[in-house]
Amino acid sequence: MSEAGGGPGCGSPVPQRAPWSLVAATAALCLVSVTSVWTAGAAPMSREEKQKLGNQVLEMFDHAYGNYMEHAYPADELMPLTCRGRVRGQEPSRGDVDDALGKFSLTLIDSLDTLVVLNKTKEFEEAVRKVLRDVNLDNDVVVSVFETNIRVLGGLLGGHSLAIMLKEKGEYMQWYNDELLQMAKQLGYKLLPAFNTTSGLPYPRINLKFGIRKPEARTGTETDTCTACAGTLILEFAALSRFTGATIFEEYARKALDFLWEKRQRSSNLVGVTINIHTGDWVRKDSGVGAGIDSYYEYLLKAYVLLGDDSFLERFNTHYDAIMRYISQPPLLLDVHIHKPMLNARTWMDALLAFFPGLQVLKGDIRPAIETHEMLYQVIKKHNFLPEAFTTDFRVHWAQHPLRPEFAESTYFLYKATGDPYYLEVGKTLIENLNKYARVPCGFAAMKDVRTGSHEDRMDSFFLAEMFKYLYLLFADKEDIIFDIEDYIFTTEAHLLPLWLSTTNQSTSKKNTTSEYTELDDSNFDWTCPNTQILFPNDPLYAQSIREPLKNVVDKSCPRGIIRVEESFRSGAKPPLRARDFMATNPEHLEILKKMGVSLIHLKDGRVQLVQHAIQAASSVDAEDGLRFMQEMIELSSQQQKEQQLPPRAVQIVSHPFFGRVVLTAGPAQFGLDLSKHKETRGFVASSKPYNGCSELTNPEAVVGKIALIQRGQCMFAEKARNIQNAGAIGGIVIDDNEGSSSDTAPLFQMAGDGKDTDDIKIPMLFLFSKEGSIILDAIREYEEVEVLLSDKAKERDPEMESEEQPSSEHDSQDQSAEQITSSSQEADLVGAESPEESSLNSHPESSESSSPAEMDNAANVSPSEQNSNPTENHETTSLDGECTDLDNQLQEQSETEEDANPNVSWGKKVQPIDSILADWNEDIEAFEMMEKDEL
Repeated sequence: MSEAGGGPGCGSPVPQRAPWSLVAATAALCLVSVTSVWTAGAAPMSREEKQKLGNQVLEMFDHAYGNYMEHAYPADELMPLTCRGRVRGQEPSRGDVDDALGKFSLTLIDSLDTLVVLNKTKEFEEAVRKVLRDVNLDNDVVVSVFETNIRVLGGLLGGHSLAIMLKEKGEYMQWYNDELLQMAKQLGYKLLPAFNTTSGLPYPRINLKFGIRKPEARTGTETDTCTACAGTLILEFAALSRFTGATIFEEYARKALDFLWEKRQRSSNLVGVTINIHTGDWVRKDSGVGAGIDSYYEYLLKAYVLLGDDSFLERFNTHYDAIMRYISQPPLLLDVHIHKPMLNARTWMDALLAFFPGLQVLKGDIRPAIETHEMLYQVIKKHNFLPEAFTTDFRVHWAQHPLRPEFAESTYFLYKATGDPYYLEVGKTLIENLNKYARVPCGFAAMKDVRTGSHEDRMDSFFLAEMFKYLYLLFADKEDIIFDIEDYIFTTEAHLLPLWLSTTNQSTSKKNTTSEYTELDDSNFDWTCPNTQILFPNDPLYAQSIREPLKNVVDKSCPRGIIRVEESFRSGAKPPLRARDFMATNPEHLEILKKMGVSLIHLKDGRVQLVQHAIQAASSVDAEDGLRFMQEMIELSSQQQKEQQLPPRAVQIVSHPFFGRVVLTAGPAQFGLDLSKHKETRGFVASSKPYNGCSELTNPEAVVGKIALIQRGQCMFAEKARNIQNAGAIGGIVIDDNEGSSSDTAPLFQMAGDGKDTDDIKIPMLFLFSKEGSIILDAIREYEEVEVLLSDKAKERDPEMESEEQPSSEHDSQDQSAEQITSSSQEADLVGAESPEESSLNSHPESSESSSPAEMDNAANVSPSEQNSNPTENHETTSLDGECTDLDNQLQEQSETEEDANPNVSWGKKVQPIDSILADWNEDIEAFEMMEKDEL
């Protein structure tokens, strides 16, 4: 998401308003012009090793791209676990995530310029021909304006940019006559109706065939959009205008940016996450540099680089000053409230902010870039990947990882800025982790849970568009690339736009004269084009000296969380009451609640209810404090609930031809062997007879010494466990009888006991939903002998067995360092705040959900919406990795029982066998229902 490497002519800072028309390319490249300095703290990597790693990146790209073309094309994306394409409307909906799919061969278009960067010019020429021949942009499908712009329009423009470059070189693309540009122009006109609002901010979605607001369009009723969605258009739209001479695209994108700038919070100079596209009111008033805002800031700076309009630089510098003043808490970047920026809006960070160190390199502010990058790297070393969200004390908040490239992007730019070989080692770690934990026979699979190593059946197009591009460039020397990468700027999707566009077909749109820029310290602007001698004051250990204090920030410390205190508090005033400090028995706290318009009500059933009425607050400031308090209480309660639930477990297929590459998410049992405290259980699987395991097994010889497969239903889970244990099984896997169920769409399922003493059950028991269970059943039909590993997390692949079958394989894996979770299952009734005027929160310290009389398998469906801990006590929450547990404050475990009500599902249904796992997993295998709606 940042600009390419350095260039000549950067001996001193560029003034705030640079004469761009004179030195367009030179000034642009000047922004990241440090390529020769490296610290003595890390040994330089030999050219041979860099070439080896570069070749490894090429092989990995071939594996991902080749499987997409073989098994998925012309579908938008590859489903790497089932080896087939994801087609919109033919797979279960994943919510907003699917808005990127428009039946336009998304992955192919997104990968076009990656092929050229990786020197695959023949493949690029073939890919362009396929796009021109097969891609249709007139589909009756509703797509995201933002995603379509950065991925498809950006992909077409990036492909066009490099196609004309290759044509000029005289060897390839001699037949090319701007066909990709014409497709881009067609798509641009299809997106323009989205801008038909009074504000100029675009609707978030549009129908490619019918546009906006028509009955058949099925869109146009939305009122809100994210700041990044409206503010990440200027590079692609301006490039389209500069390439074609049609100024309308750049004018529309500029108008949207102007409106966002006008609506910034004037006292803090921050913008919110979500805005009403008609009124311009902020809907979500929290502000950060991650999801929802990220690329808005990125495009302000890059618009200055590409277009030469210094107003964009002024706006960026104004925002950047606010970010460093309020959001930056080195090494953390925490969201704040735009109206009260000294107050944190949340206690966790999302993975998308990993792009920000790269943007800081482009800005020239290297120290905080190094600090934040190092913190993120420590999180990755702990979990192998960057979780979608993690807390301020570095625990997992959202466990997914869809193979995002932002950290690799920042790693590349920090290496370009410092020349420090340390960042080459970081890149090497990324390559190793991708191959060990994400690589599957049909590509690379997203991580469903970084703690267990389980996979998601998705490989997003941005993985090929960005990840391999940045990793290859990290290890490539200048002579390894067939064109000068410094002549281009990267879009947020890493598509390449040529810098010469700055002097071509310039827009006649007037500069926004209504804006008033805040007076800032001039030193803020001096860093726009850094002098390398200022960044590295004759100290080869500069970068290392910044990283050193952060080396143990994740593993060996448990920060309590950071409380932001306004300057006025330092002079004697008390800070506002925080949810984590609240005590229901403290009279002073109750008085503060009353002042904030928050009432505490003790209900007859023992619950405590918090309700806020903003109109009853002593002042508007107190009302805002009350709303923040309620939001914090809800978040705290939800976070504590997540820490109480038992963690997911893993079922890993380790026999030929899987060798540990397939990891299935499994639900735990509240009885039997605890896999988090004992060694994993490994064995061959065998189906029990009867399948439901509700009576003495008739085939004990088949399950003795093996892991028994049992069908859910007709009796208690504990009864099933006793029956297979008595038959000699060393473990059990209960497979859901609800056809089509999947861990991707259902909450974590815990098997509870039967209300009796279950200490007699000594074997481990795990639960698989139907879709995950079908993978094991299909493998048995195909290979008969299937060996699995039951564990708390994915384990090292078997290198001996794999080497016997595949001597050339280099991708056996190692033990993940995913954490073990100490938890309890206390429940609470939580009612979230519906509006600023009235927020409500109920808690019940000692209650549990009542059992359903219609079910018979004792079960606890655990989800944040069902369980919450008591927020009125100041407990230290239990650490997700068990490293920082406050044993004195652990909550008492409780369990709930359910009964199963669907005993009549037949297991006699035939399923097509797996054809060949290594070559082509059976295309007829039923699709997984996909993951819950992506919160990012």
